[in-house]
Amino acid sequence: MAMRGWPLIKLLPQVTTFRFVRYAKAFGIISAILSIASIVGVFTPGLNMGIDFRGGATMEVIQPQGQRLDVESIREGMEGLGIGDVGVQEAGGPSLAMVRFQIPQGQDQATVVNQVKQTVAEAAGEVRFSAPSVVGSKVSGELFTKGLWALASAIGLMFLYIWFRFEPQFGLGAVVGLLHDVVLCFGLIVIMKLEFNLNMVAAILTVIGYSMNDTVVVFDRLRENLRKYKQMPLREVIDLSINETLSRTIITGMTAVMVLAALAFYGGPALFGFSVILMFGIIVGTYSSIYVGAPIILLWGVKRGGERKDKDDLKPVKLGMASRP
Repeated sequence: MAMRGWPLIKLLPQVTTFRFVRYAKAFGIISAILSIASIVGVFTPGLNMGIDFRGGATMEVIQPQGQRLDVESIREGMEGLGIGDVGVQEAGGPSLAMVRFQIPQGQDQATVVNQVKQTVAEAAGEVRFSAPSVVGSKVSGELFTKGLWALASAIGLMFLYIWFRFEPQFGLGAVVGLLHDVVLCFGLIVIMKLEFNLNMVAAILTVIGYSMNDTVVVFDRLRENLRKYKQMPLREVIDLSINETLSRTIITGMTAVMVLAALAFYGGPALFGFSVILMFGIIVGTYSSIYVGAPIILLWGVKRGGERKDKDDLKPVKLGMASRP
């Protein structure tokens, strides 16, 4: 039924024989260069911190007649005030919106709030406002620290999961791949000058989960084939395992990217950065499963035979060498 529902699936070959390992060294160098550049970019010029991490004020805008608020007009008006990053999004219904804005250093808070109210009223007509809630720099700094701890904790838990399910080298390969994905996502945020806020933290956590899922699929097939083809060279087993899971990976990734592309196009500025990071993370996560995680296993070597660990099976299989019978 799936084949009839989407004829384009027929264009994907059912069996592929790509030799991924042959280019592992070249892609590894490229990945290292991009990762270093991304890390440097995080510090210079640095992340474009949003209100969540820099501090600011939030305020609800309510249309008393129940009419839809023109969110785009409100956003354009607030951006013209020159008070830094602003955010406007619907909150619970078309007649209710949440506005977020910064209080520029040296300016009076009450003056800035009145300017925002006046601008919103000019763009949306007769509206009511809730009392502004101010987030100080100390609170926003704590949010930033907790966001980074959330990312670090997710990567650490993934490492423990892979370690217990497979072997230490599998766990190391998975964690290096996750770090690679996270670092490159930060690099894209810097290059595109996207606002780094709690939505971005959520997007990167989602990327970690997706990347780990793809890595587990490849590693699970690799472990199966290591038990099945004990005499096959390790590089060939890795190539075979990646090729066997390639069609599933492509279909899953393409489906997710198409949905996120629609979300980026129709979701407006509030969801654009979130969608772009997710799309990029899915592509990079698929790449890292092939050219970051698997090559580490190739360099370290593995034990053959699963639970049957005889003398020969305990010898690690190094680059391009098969285990001896």
